[in-house]
Amino acid sequence: MSDSNKSNNDSDMTTTTDKVFKEIRVVIVDDSDLSRREIGRALEKEKISVVGEASNATESMAILQASKAHIAIVDVVMPDVSGIELVRKIHETFPKMFTIVISSLGHQQVVLDAISAGASDFLHKPFSKQILVNSIFKIASQIEEE
Repeated sequence: MSDSNKSNNDSDMTTTTDKVFKEIRVVIVDDSDLSRREIGRALEKEKISVVGEASNATESMAILQASKAHIAIVDVVMPDVSGIELVRKIHETFPKMFTIVISSLGHQQVVLDAISAGASDFLHKPFSKQILVNSIFKIASQIEEE
């Protein structure tokens, strides 16, 4: 009996999520092809739209503009500009966009710099895909459709 209740609750949760969030559009900015692919697969399994990918900050700005993304997932270490600087630039250019910073550098100063630059969340690599999905759904409740 508890198994069928659990199943019903799980389907209710999906229905609730579908009602609350029409579409969540995400761009992944990471210089690692493998990281972008893994994150993209995890998000698509959760029906989160990956509308663009970039391997550096320069290419990411054009993709963010064209994609009308709600959320940018940004790695700290990139070849042209640091992810922290990119987050600042994203918030100056797209004030309604949310950012999640990801990094294997978990030093307290890096986390503080990311948050002060405007990041909505900071995830330390390696992180579970469920933690990322939970962060996105939490942010999604604040998304304003145009």
